[in-house]
Amino acid sequence: MMRRSTLIKIVFVLLLGIIFQGCASQPRQEKIIPPEYSLSEIPESKELPILDIYDPLEPFNRAVYLFNYQFDKYIFLPVVNTYEFITPDLIEKGISNFFSNIGEISNFTNTLLQLKFLRALKTATRFVVNSTVGIAGIWDPATRLGFFQHREDFGQTLGYYGLGSGPYLVLPIVGPSNLRDTTGLFADSLVFNTIAFDLWEISEFQPPFYFVRTIDQRHRASFRYYETGSPFEYDLIRLLYLKVREAEISK
Repeated sequence: MMRRSTLIKIVFVLLLGIIFQGCASQPRQEKIIPPEYSLSEIPESKELPILDIYDPLEPFNRAVYLFNYQFDKYIFLPVVNTYEFITPDLIEKGISNFFSNIGEISNFTNTLLQLKFLRALKTATRFVVNSTVGIAGIWDPATRLGFFQHREDFGQTLGYYGLGSGPYLVLPIVGPSNLRDTTGLFADSLVFNTIAFDLWEISEFQPPFYFVRTIDQRHRASFRYYETGSPFEYDLIRLLYLKVREAEISK
């Protein structure tokens, strides 16, 4: 039989080989360079895009942001979770398609105001196809036919004609916005109410319509407050919102 000391030596050599093999297979780690400045120590000569945003109402906006978080956590999301629990996925999809189709009214109006006539024609075609073949927009056959949705709102229309964004705003429940987009939001609502409720004489359905649409919009939004893992979430969301709006206006 193999002597005990010889067995120990073999095991030791094998373990040593495994250790060296593991070390050799580890990727070379880059040297971590600490940040040159903290946010409170940034010299005036340094540019930091995340802070270079016109936000004169920041204390108010941060308070509203916190309110939105509390509202979302204790009221909005529980209602949305209940809606998702009791509503089959197929019906949820149909409801989302219906409200998306209704939104073509705003898309068409603002595309026309921006003189994008070919896109306006495609939007109108999409609305007609989904409203008829798609049964009031519950189904979306227009997308399969190549008529894709192009979202436009009056805030984008104002930006298209060169109006600046103005001060950054956080609206209760709605979330990130700015003075231009808030103005556009009210304008779009006015146009929609005139066409969808007053013209069709169905104003009695306005409160339940907006309630269900709001629930559907939150259902489709994946964002959750304070899940970014960043202590500067307010600043990041503010920057992201403005950059996305710039991209939407320039498209």
